[in-house]
Amino acid sequence: MSIAIERVAVCSWSLQPTSPQALIDSIRAIGLKRVQIGLNPMFDNRQWIDAGSLLQDANITLISGMLSTEGEDYSNLGTIKATGGIVPDATWPKSWEKIQAIVPIAADLGLNLVTFHIGFIPPNETDPTYESLVQRVIQIADIFQSHGINLGFETGQENAHTLRAFLEHIDRPNIGVNFDPGNMILYNKGDPIAALRTLSPFLKQCHIKDAIRATTAGMWGTEVAVGTGQIDWPNFFATLDELGFSGKFAIERESGEQRIADVKNAIDYIININYSHHHLQG
Repeated sequence: MSIAIERVAVCSWSLQPTSPQALIDSIRAIGLKRVQIGLNPMFDNRQWIDAGSLLQDANITLISGMLSTEGEDYSNLGTIKATGGIVPDATWPKSWEKIQAIVPIAADLGLNLVTFHIGFIPPNETDPTYESLVQRVIQIADIFQSHGINLGFETGQENAHTLRAFLEHIDRPNIGVNFDPGNMILYNKGDPIAALRTLSPFLKQCHIKDAIRATTAGMWGTEVAVGTGQIDWPNFFATLDELGFSGKFAIERESGEQRIADVKNAIDYIININYSHHHLQG
């Protein structure tokens, strides 16, 4: 039983494109017709302004967008906790400025979903940064909602129960989750399958990324090619099927020197996964 190719895309940043045409060439080389597009280059790089129409002319569909915030440092778990997303007060004004500029770009592209890392959610609602994060998320959610766009928060930087409690606390219909099982492993934040069940009411999209947990506490796990890490992919897709998930999948590869080959192999792997439940329909 298989996943329909019509539900599979690639993340544009995984292909490290130097121009819109390079992105189109890479997507064609992979054999896909769908992409999750990184939105920040369209905000701060003039050659990307026409990327949307160029992709459309190439018969490539944009399934969603991704935005990144200001000043993020992924050197280690400590630096990203301190600098990630919209939590830090020092970078919030610049991030908010960027987000306001990106919203109309996303709307012009016809996107109905944009995903991003909001940063580390405090596990306790009494944490002094909790309420400021809530207010910032509401501010962002409302501006996207005014254009009919949903938001998907990346998983992994906190456990699934903390993220679900946060989503329930905010209670905005256009906010959900971009579920990345690889991030759950990389950040060592619990079992991806259990997390999938916890977050099931909020699923907007899934990333396809694999990883191996770190053996030393406080260290990053290691991202690896899909099918060679610790994600139980047959169980992952069977669980999504059981939960009735009908959204899209975007393959994300953020390390390695053979991105096109790795994405092609990931497609082959997930398309051909066999499991005992009913197959996911396109």
